[in-house]
Amino acid sequence: MNAPTSPSVLLVDDARDMLELLRRSMNAMGLTPFTANNVVDAIEVLEHGPVDLVITDLNMPEVSGIQLVRYMGEHFPHIPVLVITGYPKLEDAVQVMKLGAVEYIVKPFTQEELREAVERVLSSLAARTTEAPAPEEVRESFHGILGRSPAMQEVYRIIERTRNNRATVLVTGESGTGKEMVARAIHYNSAFAAAPFIAVNCGAIPDQLLESELFGHMKGAFTGATTSRAGFFQAADGGTLFLDEIGNASPAVQAKLLRAIQDKEITMLGATKPQHVDVRLISAANNDLLAMIRQGTFREDLYYRLNLINIHLPPLRERTEDIPLLVDHFNHKFSRELGKKPLRIPARILETFASYPWPGNVRELEHLVHRLMILKDGAVDMDDLPAYMKMPAPHTPTPNALVSLAELERQHILRVLESTGQNKTRAAEVLGIDRKTLREKLKSLG
Repeated sequence: MNAPTSPSVLLVDDARDMLELLRRSMNAMGLTPFTANNVVDAIEVLEHGPVDLVITDLNMPEVSGIQLVRYMGEHFPHIPVLVITGYPKLEDAVQVMKLGAVEYIVKPFTQEELREAVERVLSSLAARTTEAPAPEEVRESFHGILGRSPAMQEVYRIIERTRNNRATVLVTGESGTGKEMVARAIHYNSAFAAAPFIAVNCGAIPDQLLESELFGHMKGAFTGATTSRAGFFQAADGGTLFLDEIGNASPAVQAKLLRAIQDKEITMLGATKPQHVDVRLISAANNDLLAMIRQGTFREDLYYRLNLINIHLPPLRERTEDIPLLVDHFNHKFSRELGKKPLRIPARILETFASYPWPGNVRELEHLVHRLMILKDGAVDMDDLPAYMKMPAPHTPTPNALVSLAELERQHILRVLESTGQNKTRAAEVLGIDRKTLREKLKSLG
């Protein structure tokens, strides 16, 4: 039996800060938010996925919120609309109510005013059925993703809501949280699962090659291009293209990605005519794209195109109740691979795991269990754990003991390097990151 899904809300506003505020408010209410910073993208979400409520601003460039309300009244009359605006006009309020909006609130509004307005609108949805809601099923796994914590249940719900939606998805979270697994779950749980799934790590391809790899090139397009070659967009045609570490894309690649999303066309390097492609684009980022926008290193218009639907993966330290489940899975996985009996992992070991911050997240936990399976037989004891995982000797705190998060990360990385004999490859494995990311962290942390 599938678990019931929370109501989904489409948020439409051209102001980035307001859109983010609304998204967080919807999450706090237990709703599933989709976002769009213009009416055209909003209509695309409406046409390709289930939406229970629309919250829209009125004053937006090019196509206004009034036009969106009119369009919904003619094409999606069953979806209620809540209008928000910072420029209240009596005639606008009357017009949108006539067109089908059921609520109208004025900026600035309090969180309580927003919550009450949303609850009034959603009450009409609740009144559609008199059946008592079935108890929500708690899943321990979902298409290869493991976790029974509330945060992971929310991830599963969003995947279910978006699986047959061709709109773009942005998966965010720290390195090692499993963003590619989410992309695969979306694709292989969809109606086009038989189509190609292509995964590309933008951080692992040099800047000068990424454009050619994504969009392909014609013979003679650059030195060394002795033959024409299709890119990843053509290879994924009809299916899903997953772009990991999207924040590493150069400005030139960002511009071509924006056109590919907007026009569903790509142009090979050296070609004069564009090609039509039908690709569902899922991107992932472990860096702060909003901060990059403020710094001028990532395009704001591309961010909103990529982030129509957002799925955030929590770090392992925020879902420690999932650690026993993950440990058991990796224990049996590696026992099968190595032809050994599963290890016995006492409760005190799991307690140590729960108190450890896991900077490398699930990937770091997987590598640790793999290492223990190789080196151990029978039961695991405390001596088998790396020194950096154990509680340090207590000391009297001083005012100078308060350090920044960056300094704590620096100290942890140095401890791991010391415990691995300054072996950067091994240290990267323990931390659950690649050598390039470790090198960049060492450089940024001095």
